[in-house]
Amino acid sequence: MFEFLEKKLKENIHISREEFEFAKTMFIPKKLRKKRFLLQDGDPCIYTTFVEKGLLRSFRVDDKGNEHILQFGMQGWWVADLYSFLTGEPSEYNIEALEDSELLLITKSSWDQLLNEVPAFERYFRVLIQNNLIATQRRLMGTMTTTAEERYNSLIRDFPDITQRVPQHMIASYIGVTRETLSRLRSQLAAGS
Repeated sequence: MFEFLEKKLKENIHISREEFEFAKTMFIPKKLRKKRFLLQDGDPCIYTTFVEKGLLRSFRVDDKGNEHILQFGMQGWWVADLYSFLTGEPSEYNIEALEDSELLLITKSSWDQLLNEVPAFERYFRVLIQNNLIATQRRLMGTMTTTAEERYNSLIRDFPDITQRVPQHMIASYIGVTRETLSRLRSQLAAGS
């Protein structure tokens, strides 16, 4: 179950066989069925999670009951409420499986131990967190400065199979439009092709 994690690590850092074998002991393998929650708002995020297989979503529900999707977590991605994970504070997010998923969970104490005992992991997670910050800033600026069509096209460009894996109302939530707006947008794009 650690094949994809090993592949992703080797794309970013040099790690010996012994270091990887030690790292494997820090993780808790978990299978999560579709529509099951890994995290619910109000609970502390006690794991950061690597997606070996499957698809998750991280989202929040506002006071009116509307869902706002922060992230889709695909194979090879890490998913967590990083603030809650690092501070122990209750999370404001839910993390749900959109497909049957195979996950690797690591607790904060095991994560800290791994960073201390295998320095390459410190570099790996630093790069991941930097990349996450850049992606978050770009997404935030994109939400403020681009049209719904541009956001939709960007999503499709970056994740070509997303429309086959995720219901349209979730895509609408992710790009920040209503279902009706997304439906009109998709019709206009189809007519223009």
